[in-house]
Amino acid sequence: MNVRDHHAPQFESPPPARRRRRYLLASGVAAFALTAGLAAAPAAPAAPAEAPAQAQQAQPAKAKADGKTLTVALAQSVDSLSPFLAQRLVSTSIHRLMYEYLTNYDPKDNKTIPGFATEWKSSADKLTWTYTIRDDSKWSDGKPATAKDAAFTFNKMMSDPNAAQANGSFTSNFKKVTAPSDTELVIELKTPQATMVSLDVPIVPEHIWKDVKDFSKFNNDDKFPIVGNGPFTLTEYKTDQYVKLKANKEFWRGAPKFDELVFRTYKDQDAAVAALKKGEVSFVAGSPALTPAQAASLKGEKNIKVNEGPGRRFFAIATNPGAQTKDGKKFGDGHPALLDQKVRQALFLSVDRKTIVDKVFQGHAVEGEGYIPPRFESYFWKPEGDQKLAYDPDRAAKLLDEAGYLMKGDKRVDKEGKPLDFRILCHATDPNDKAIGKYLKEWWGDLGIGLEVQCLDDVSVPWYAGEYDLAFDGWSVNPDPDFVLGIHTCAALPEKAKESAATDNFICDKKFDDLYKKQAAEYDPAKRADTVKEMQSWLYDSGYMNVIAYPNAVEAYRTDQIKSIKTMPEASGNIYGQDGYWSWWSAEPASAGSGGSDSGGGGDDSGSTGVVIGIVIGVLVLGGAVFLFTRRRAATADDRE
Repeated sequence: MNVRDHHAPQFESPPPARRRRRYLLASGVAAFALTAGLAAAPAAPAAPAEAPAQAQQAQPAKAKADGKTLTVALAQSVDSLSPFLAQRLVSTSIHRLMYEYLTNYDPKDNKTIPGFATEWKSSADKLTWTYTIRDDSKWSDGKPATAKDAAFTFNKMMSDPNAAQANGSFTSNFKKVTAPSDTELVIELKTPQATMVSLDVPIVPEHIWKDVKDFSKFNNDDKFPIVGNGPFTLTEYKTDQYVKLKANKEFWRGAPKFDELVFRTYKDQDAAVAALKKGEVSFVAGSPALTPAQAASLKGEKNIKVNEGPGRRFFAIATNPGAQTKDGKKFGDGHPALLDQKVRQALFLSVDRKTIVDKVFQGHAVEGEGYIPPRFESYFWKPEGDQKLAYDPDRAAKLLDEAGYLMKGDKRVDKEGKPLDFRILCHATDPNDKAIGKYLKEWWGDLGIGLEVQCLDDVSVPWYAGEYDLAFDGWSVNPDPDFVLGIHTCAALPEKAKESAATDNFICDKKFDDLYKKQAAEYDPAKRADTVKEMQSWLYDSGYMNVIAYPNAVEAYRTDQIKSIKTMPEASGNIYGQDGYWSWWSAEPASAGSGGSDSGGGGDDSGSTGVVIGIVIGVLVLGGAVFLFTRRRAATADDRE
């Protein structure tokens, strides 16, 4: 699944059973292990900080440093516990812990490895895929997990649009799915599909889900513990407060080392950092990353390690191109001026990305270019020569003049003399949104454009309603790019106005759709990558998506509670929001009373590790053709997977 970070989008307060934008998200296929996709995969490896606010009440008690409970502080809320609906990064990350997927990603290099399936193969025409399902996986209620559960999951997504909200792009090309036996799954395709070894879809137990009447309303939160077959079992959930999971001692890959895992929600990120300092939580992920000020405040703190690595997400400004349903019905109130490519590009040209990276992210990010972060080397694209829309206010002013928006006094006006004013959706809990909003007001104001920065706790309502002009956006990208590209296709548009859908910001264009279909059917990694880059080039020229930066993953944990924990990629990567469950599954408790003398995972001798600065992108990039794909998911200012 992907995670949208929509700026997640990120959608802050999670709409029920909705998507996960901004950090979103999402889930993808490796750049491709498709080269080895016809054979069985190898065995799996055995802005200034404000005064801290008070943590919310009714939350779990102080984290236990007894080696049994690992508490993670998050700034994002769960949008849904249903894997058929969830899109936010926190939700999809939890689902990776609860349910198995057919395949997983090696934490070393993102290559495809066995998951619920131990091996797979395709027919010569690549239209029939056969998966061998492991015989040693059980649901947490003791019943065997079989190929029939996988067939049920995919067939439900194929037959019920409500079950396809989060991951429907993976199954839209499926013709037939059967389970001839408990250990054999057969998927027949309409046309070749390059994501068959990276289907980021949680497999659910048929005996539990077969009785669900309405997949659009069932949030999977009416009975605990929730039956799953992943490394953890979800045992308790309090909306906007916490999620509790216990270790699955029967997990086929081996039991987690912590007995309990708790995700605790903090509306105030500074409060989460303060909780880490006090030892009330074991780990803090930020929103989705710690701010430079927060990371700096942790430097020198005893028993705290700050981890920083190349991020798998992008931070962008999304333009409302005119909200519409699949059948072409218009809705919302997006500004008509943004239907003009010249206006969109003018806004693009008047954003100084370098200043934002230097002043807002303070170097903890890489300047944005193409749609896919440089961490995914095979798919990374950037504009060259005249195509590049570098910071150029004079050129921006000229484009606005050509579009018919001339200066009258200190304001630009249309032909009727109406001032050119825009609104931009901002996540109230994200300090980066607010800081960048101030820069935009200044830069666009110099061009005669007015800007209202609308910072909301829940941006999902106006976003889904199409009642915005621009929005801070972002997605977490997975090793395969199919999902994060699919959210810009016509097929991702909502069935009805104002309904939740897979679309990011209502883009629908035939050329882009044709390119999407082309990459989805291409098994040759190099050729597929070329098409993916062509799609990014189109997105860039359109002006619909202005990728400002690729933020680093900046997070921290207590070394007196966590002795060691796996990053992804292992050489230099992130802990929270991985394409897998490796971090929490591998986390090793520090000995009770150890005082953090063993920082593990690369901590310095003092037990307080500073922020790793100046990570060179070349070192970040996985050696090899790793790829990102996440679709999946979206989450607006929240973090779609």
